Amino acid sequence: MTPIEERLNYKFRNSLLLAEALTHPSLGHETHRHHFDNQRLEFLGDAVLQLIFTQYLFDLFPTFSEGQLTKLRSRLVSREGLQVHALSLGLGNYLMMGKGEEHNGGRARNSILADAFEALIGAMFLDSDLETVRQFIVAEAKLDLDNILFEPYDINPKGRLQELLQAISPKSPTYLTVSETGPEHLKAFGAKVIWLDMELGYGEGHSKKEAETRAAIDALERKLWQANNF
Repeated sequence: MTPIEERLNYKFRNSLLLAEALTHPSLGHETHRHHFDNQRLEFLGDAVLQLIFTQYLFDLFPTFSEGQLTKLRSRLVSREGLQVHALSLGLGNYLMMGKGEEHNGGRARNSILADAFEALIGAMFLDSDLETVRQFIVAEAKLDLDNILFEPYDINPKGRLQELLQAISPKSPTYLTVSETGPEHLKAFGAKVIWLDMELGYGEGHSKKEAETRAAIDALERKLWQANNF
């Protein structure tokens, strides 16, 4: 078994599928082999992950509405969530990519790692079957699934935001109260959340805590860190 197969605890019957899953498109641009990269497997892996998590949540929460289940699934298949799995496997160390992309930090880039994890899942699916991949995913995502079980539906936006951001950088977000208006018995506060010198969200409330919570919700909806290639 190769080192990545040992990390996966899975031996590929078709080693070309594994090679394809680990090949970033930038390598093809430099070698002019545009037909061999992980983009098609990424497309397939995304669908496989969606199906596995959809069925898991459907069975786990029989009383939840479509909207609630969709929000839960989006947490599991988000770019940040998939990056965590890629990091736990050390996937960036095994990627084959162009020298330019590697020089620009491609092995640690959130989007590249998430895409590679999807491609790896697509390759495993083609090499085995849905049940094999399901068992791997449920084991790999156990912590995420446990967190959803105990905190299923937008209970702690500040905690969720910190979880997402610390998957990218150890630096935690900070909250600043930027306004305080109204009489003493009817105060209104404004707060913003800052991370790596970026303002990610803004919220208002009748307490500082409420304003910070709304700022976290705003940040989770806007996902401005993605626009900055984190």
